[in-house]
Amino acid sequence: MLFSASPATATTLSAVTGVCFRNSSSRFVSFPYEAGLQFQETIAKNPRSRNGNGFLVFCCSNFSINSTSTATTTTATPAPILRKRKRYRKQYPGESKGIVEEMRFVAMKLRNDDAKKKNSSNGNDDDTNCDEDSSSESSPDDRGDTWQPSMEGFLKYLVDSKLVFQTLDRIVDESDHVAYAHFRKTGLERTEGLLKDLEWFSHQDIAIPQPGTPGVSYAKYLEELAEKSAPLFLCHFYNIYFAHIAGGQVITKQVSEKLLEGRELKFFRWEGDAQELLKGVRDKLNKLGEHWSRDDKNKCLKEAAKSFRFSGQIVRLIIL
Repeated sequence: MLFSASPATATTLSAVTGVCFRNSSSRFVSFPYEAGLQFQETIAKNPRSRNGNGFLVFCCSNFSINSTSTATTTTATPAPILRKRKRYRKQYPGESKGIVEEMRFVAMKLRNDDAKKKNSSNGNDDDTNCDEDSSSESSPDDRGDTWQPSMEGFLKYLVDSKLVFQTLDRIVDESDHVAYAHFRKTGLERTEGLLKDLEWFSHQDIAIPQPGTPGVSYAKYLEELAEKSAPLFLCHFYNIYFAHIAGGQVITKQVSEKLLEGRELKFFRWEGDAQELLKGVRDKLNKLGEHWSRDDKNKCLKEAAKSFRFSGQIVRLIIL
């Protein structure tokens, strides 16, 4: 429905309401019915809207299309956004210093657990601590065994150790994995020294045995692990050398005195400071470990425990 008004009135109403009206004649303009009703109501409620000549007077600033006035609303201040406090994960023992330090804590725990079992069986509940040089490759004295090495057992230990160290050398030398390239020619390699030691025993008319189950099992496990995960293999790589250096000095002294008339084997000799050479490997491994996920690091800690147990099985060949 349309509502008609004069052109002047329609023009004024159009300016006020913002509605565009169209001409229906030269004297009248048609516009929507609803707008016309609002216009009539406004005039009825404001009788003074006409001047002395009878013309309508509009005040655009006070005019409202809505018949009811709009109350001024006060914008409420939004409540402050409360941010959740960020929770930081508790670090693993030694984590701030690198993956090698984390593995050292694993070695300490294994050593302490073994000591507690030993003390418990002896009726002694005192705790036993260990330092950085504690490892599974130590003399059987440290485990409560009777330290009576035999030549046969010692040769088995050397043969199985040679197989394990040969496996380490072959993997890092032949693998295309970029991580393994950092651990070539570290100065810690033991294969050449072991070959010379076994050759010397052979010249003494001592039969050299074949590798036994402990060495074969560990070598096979290392090969499979190297294909599966570089971080896990490298943790074994470091721990094998760490255990040998840490416990090798004890083994050297006692075996030399009891079996070899004081002869020092090349297996336990390094060109340079063994601890410094090991530190170089440790620094490289820590650097790589910075890029490993926490899940990979946790798996490495489990592999560290496996490494010490594998090494321990080979060492115990000496007294079997």
